[in-house]
Amino acid sequence: MEYTVLGSTGLRVSRLCFGTLTISPLQRDFNIKRGAALLKSAYDMGVTFFDTAEIYGTYPHLKEAFSRIDDVVISTKSYSYDERTAKKSLDKALLELGRDYIDVFMLHEQESRHTLRGHSSAIEYFLKKKQEGVIRAFGVSTHFAACILAAAKHDEIDVVHPIYNKRGLGVADGSRLDMENAVRIAHQAGKGVFAMKPLGGGHLCSDISEAFSYVIESEYVHSVAVGMQNLREIEDNCAYFSGKRDIAFELEENKKELMIHDWCTCCASCVDVCKSGVLRVVNNKIEIDNERCIFCGYCGAVCPNFAIKVI
Repeated sequence: MEYTVLGSTGLRVSRLCFGTLTISPLQRDFNIKRGAALLKSAYDMGVTFFDTAEIYGTYPHLKEAFSRIDDVVISTKSYSYDERTAKKSLDKALLELGRDYIDVFMLHEQESRHTLRGHSSAIEYFLKKKQEGVIRAFGVSTHFAACILAAAKHDEIDVVHPIYNKRGLGVADGSRLDMENAVRIAHQAGKGVFAMKPLGGGHLCSDISEAFSYVIESEYVHSVAVGMQNLREIEDNCAYFSGKRDIAFELEENKKELMIHDWCTCCASCVDVCKSGVLRVVNNKIEIDNERCIFCGYCGAVCPNFAIKVI
């Protein structure tokens, strides 16, 4: 496995990061034992970096896998917007992960300098906890190039977690080139950069090696978060990120779709939360652009009627 240091944080991480959204209730919904077994298998093959979020519901899986292992780096994120919600989110992460500290704590889905300013009291709380040693690094996750540019100017942001793939799928405010430029600037400012959605939610699986190469060969990306759902995927990805670039990737035949059940009331909560802009209301029904959807499942998390699921 190839390893690197995550920017100026001093955290040594594997270049392959296990993104746990895939095993979460928002997607494959693996039970704790099954999910933990996959996480532990990845660790045994050299993966030391794991990404989660409060919304994913995978804290118990990580705790089960790593309660007796100290050398993993865990990054999480929440939608905290003030000191009260920041404290609640951090306390929840510490309790449910069974840890005394969090390696990387990020604000989830930030958009620009304006959203960062709007979350200033949450940021101040997390920075206070960083000074106390409860958080080792603070960062932001985003689909917006503008947020990466804002973070590059924010001295107290250590890590950025942008959507980053060869077609720019999911970049909410521009093109692939816009995100490339923003990531370059953030890297030059000393930020740790770990990319998400290198396969564009599955749309780039026709040539996984080429899609991975685009991200891993960037001199500005330290690590790449990849969702994995079975042992073969873990083996192939670990081999690739260990330097074997000629892997013939074999995926389960599992073309993703976003399904909306017929009991949907068209409240449009999903439309409001979708950063990719692939959902819209047409004739009092939710219409999906499955060719552009990155299948994050966040729309399902806000549906009050549990009518949406990634399948």
